[in-house]
Amino acid sequence: MDNNDFWAALATAAGLVFVLEGAIYALFPQQMKNMMVQIMSMPASNIRKGGLIAAFIGCAIVWLIRG
Repeated sequence: MDNNDFWAALATAAGLVFVLEGAIYALFPQQMKNMMVQIMSMPASNIRKGGLIAAFIGCAIVWLIRG
């Protein structure tokens, strides 16, 4: 993969993140507000653990697909 392919893939991935995030907020605005209230009451360590788990799963998916 050359440098241009890398940046194109990275931009595509970032675009897909925006599409998915935007769709969730557009389709379920009240549920997202409720979830944010729940997150505010959670300890930071739990949020960090959830973020690390999500990042690990994302890396595993990319590794499995891209080999």
